[in-house]
Amino acid sequence: MDEKFIEIQHAEMSFPLKRGHFQALSDVNLNVRKGEFVTLIGHSGCGKSTLLNMIAGLTRATGGLLLCGNREIAGPSPERGVVFQNHSLLPWLTCHENVHLAVERVFGATESKHQLHERTSAAIALVGLTHAEHKRPHEISGGMKQRVGIARALSMAPKVLLMDEPFGALDALTRAHLQDELLKIVAATGSTVVMVTHDVDEAVLLSDRIVMMTNGPSATIGEILSVRLTRPRERVALAQDPLYMEYRTSVLEFLYHRQARPAMKDAA
Repeated sequence: MDEKFIEIQHAEMSFPLKRGHFQALSDVNLNVRKGEFVTLIGHSGCGKSTLLNMIAGLTRATGGLLLCGNREIAGPSPERGVVFQNHSLLPWLTCHENVHLAVERVFGATESKHQLHERTSAAIALVGLTHAEHKRPHEISGGMKQRVGIARALSMAPKVLLMDEPFGALDALTRAHLQDELLKIVAATGSTVVMVTHDVDEAVLLSDRIVMMTNGPSATIGEILSVRLTRPRERVALAQDPLYMEYRTSVLEFLYHRQARPAMKDAA
């Protein structure tokens, strides 16, 4: 896992205002290796989602350079699948049909209808939803909808999976279950993953490295923590692991002491 796959060099992002501009991100430098799981964490407004959108090609950087596989990121591409907090499923289509739309868009010109169907079914099976593939979104739970969103992204065989707080709207038990499922999926696919989260435990459980962002404006990377916990990871066992607690404490110390907002400092 030494191959540099995503490269972010001196990236900047500013947004125009009526008077002047707002500098969201400043001098961001990050390399992500092939097959690595990286999480971005920080307080609201620190530019985590903006940085993810820049990697996705949904937002163009106003400065610096972003590369994926040694090619400049100049716009969206199927090689970078995105999973948002909102699953964005089309309500009149079944789970299978929602995933098939993405498959057809990417592979429709090169594969037969049977191959497209098989690719769709394989992605749905990967997230454990074969039993529900012919149901519509209103007939399944929130956690299942999010799994369909993950299946849709995986169905395009992306080189990079980008996830923007994909479990943020779910209850704690469903969230924990999907975190465990994501660990299995990533192990099976060898995906390169960049994920935005506000959840410290989620970051430590899932990550190879945790990228901690400073507060905005002009946010940047404050610290990068390598998580040297063996895989596969089992959450109950990790709860008693001193190394797990050490990593968790390091992230909390960064967020709530070194990057504490004024209101937090006053409360302390």
